[in-house]
Amino acid sequence: LIPVFCILLFLLLAWIILKKSGPLSAQIQRRMDHINQVVRESITGVRVIRAFDNGTYEQHRCDKAFSGYADNMIKLNKLFAFLNPTVWLVMGLSMAAIVWFGGLMSMEGTMQIGEITAVTEYTIMTLAYLIMAALSCVTLPKMKSCLDRLEEILHMTPEIKDTQTQSSMTVGNKPAVQFDHVTFSYNGAEEPVLQNLSFSCYAGKTTAIIGGTGSGKSTIATLLLRLHDINSGKISVNGTDIRTLSQEKLRDNIGYVPQKAFLFSGTIADNLRMGCKTATMTQMKKALRISQAEHFVDGLHLGLNAPVSQSGSNFSGGQKQRLSIARALIKEAPVLVFDDSFSALDFKTDAALRRALKKETPQTAKIIIAQRISTIMDADQIIVLDEGKIAGIGKHPALVRNCQVYQAIAKSQLSSEEVTAV
Repeated sequence: LIPVFCILLFLLLAWIILKKSGPLSAQIQRRMDHINQVVRESITGVRVIRAFDNGTYEQHRCDKAFSGYADNMIKLNKLFAFLNPTVWLVMGLSMAAIVWFGGLMSMEGTMQIGEITAVTEYTIMTLAYLIMAALSCVTLPKMKSCLDRLEEILHMTPEIKDTQTQSSMTVGNKPAVQFDHVTFSYNGAEEPVLQNLSFSCYAGKTTAIIGGTGSGKSTIATLLLRLHDINSGKISVNGTDIRTLSQEKLRDNIGYVPQKAFLFSGTIADNLRMGCKTATMTQMKKALRISQAEHFVDGLHLGLNAPVSQSGSNFSGGQKQRLSIARALIKEAPVLVFDDSFSALDFKTDAALRRALKKETPQTAKIIIAQRISTIMDADQIIVLDEGKIAGIGKHPALVRNCQVYQAIAKSQLSSEEVTAV
């Protein structure tokens, strides 16, 4: 009975400690996330930190993050440190009780000394194995916290899903891209980002989208790529609702240049082949020529095999932007989307790139999202957005005369002579 009582007491203590250590272990994992976030921001944003002479504040942030993690680890280690002496105390009390009661029974002649020794040995062995189990259990709360987080990720339901019955892309006289009364709002937003948006883009034509900050320009690109699903209306590519297409098939037909140019570590050729894995040297050279990147790539010692650092940090903003454009062009998709992708280019390079696009991609539908009027003045149609609604559609001269929102943008970027000349 004494060994059974001691084993039950030990299991009760171990259960109490493990129950208390569970929340601490989960909190430690969150603290570790916070440390990684702070350190990552400090490294990636080191130039901004230096520019604002903000090193002391960032050091304080890091110290605070590490201190929070250390405090939780100390609490957890103290909890487990309490387990070891408690186990030895239980073992000592059990030995004393066995010897005490065994001695009394031996004097009464109801138990032999050999039996007392056997019970003692078995009790020591049982408790020793339980101690080993308890030391192994120290890692259980951490393991459970990690597994819970992994399970949360593995059971996460994707926001965008392909339908079981998928349509095929048709080719005909229909618009390359069509937005039909599209309304969209982000989760938790009070107001829709886009309201009742309707326009069409045709093959071989350039459609430009301009508007103030927060007017929903970049949202149009993400909706076309189906990175979000619309609330109402319909988006079609070549007359087919994009929700009936597989995501792979849809994105194969769209060449996209993001607002923030991003390059992956490797070589220039590796980054270009993200657009087309089987791209030949001729195709890569052509894409670089159209994007006005051929000159500076040829000037590099290794050319297309020149190394690219993480995020393309060894290239300037304009060079990264041109390489991102080349990566989209090499895909040779029927629809090209440029999300404010000319902002880091000088006016001369911008103009040369647009001329090359018009000449080299005559059958491609081009959508240019821009802030600069000079980039979109020659577009076949310009869509002016104002607070998620279309304020005007037309060519540059007509919009300067008839659209107040476009007039305001033009006056802020062009001279009065250029505005009145239209």
